[in-house]
Amino acid sequence: MKFIYVVDKEDELKLKLEEVFKKEVKIKKILPSQFDDMLKNIPDILVINENNIEGDILEYCKKVRNDDDNSITPIIVLSANTENNHIKEILKNEVEMYLPDSVDKDILYYSIKNIMRLLNSNRMVSPLTGLPGNIQIQAEMKKRLSNNREFAMLYLDLDNFKAYNDTYGFSNGDEIIKFTAKVIQDNIYKGGNERNFVGHIGGDDFIAIVEDCDYETIAQNIIADFDMGIVSYFNKSDIENGFIEVENRKGIMEQYPLTSISIGVVDVAKDRFKNTLEIGEAGAAVKHLAKTIYGSTYVIDRRKVREEKIEKHIK
Repeated sequence: MKFIYVVDKEDELKLKLEEVFKKEVKIKKILPSQFDDMLKNIPDILVINENNIEGDILEYCKKVRNDDDNSITPIIVLSANTENNHIKEILKNEVEMYLPDSVDKDILYYSIKNIMRLLNSNRMVSPLTGLPGNIQIQAEMKKRLSNNREFAMLYLDLDNFKAYNDTYGFSNGDEIIKFTAKVIQDNIYKGGNERNFVGHIGGDDFIAIVEDCDYETIAQNIIADFDMGIVSYFNKSDIENGFIEVENRKGIMEQYPLTSISIGVVDVAKDRFKNTLEIGEAGAAVKHLAKTIYGSTYVIDRRKVREEKIEKHIK
């Protein structure tokens, strides 16, 4: 779900966007006085109505571009000012689009849609899964930390996946990656929670962010759905054996269990972490613990403070 923030004192522009986009995106109107706080939410697209703001429009645009987390946030300015030098000065300051405030609503719609298409490319969407990559993952984490929100991080990857690729080939391996992405998305977005997020780091590594959800039940459901569906990617003999055989570099056949999924969960309590690096370190630790356990498992770091223990959960 994309979020378009409209900087405006009036509701007319927001209502126009809601009319043309219906439920494709979320439209949020903020007052000019809320501009600095709004940047913490890292909008997907920012629309500024120059007619209804205080101060210089260029100062607003520069503030966006000088903010590290919003350096690639697209800006659209709507204005009644049609003076060429004014328009050129705004566009020179890395504003993506300048439109008259009387612009036809369909032109506005397609202009924003085209920016959204480019935005997906710029944020390194995975061509295999269609999921956002590291840039947006970091932005989503920072957004929640900046706003002191409580959330949980799920770090997910596959066990014995290299052995599968060596036996069945990379093409079949790609199908497992797509299957895994679907299982994760189906469970993370179940119930329509628009604040949840799924990202694809690369290969067989995924990240999910959940808010106001029972993350333990989500982890359990991901494992149940994954284990039920993964068997369809193996032949009958391997399923009956419960393992696949792969020749190692010394020419010796080794046995590997069927592909499973490991999930490390970090409960990000308020004020526990200073930055995304600390969250990542905690996530790496719990995911490592999960991967030491046979089969599909999840491990939860529920610590509000450092001395509380980590809980292990075995299938």
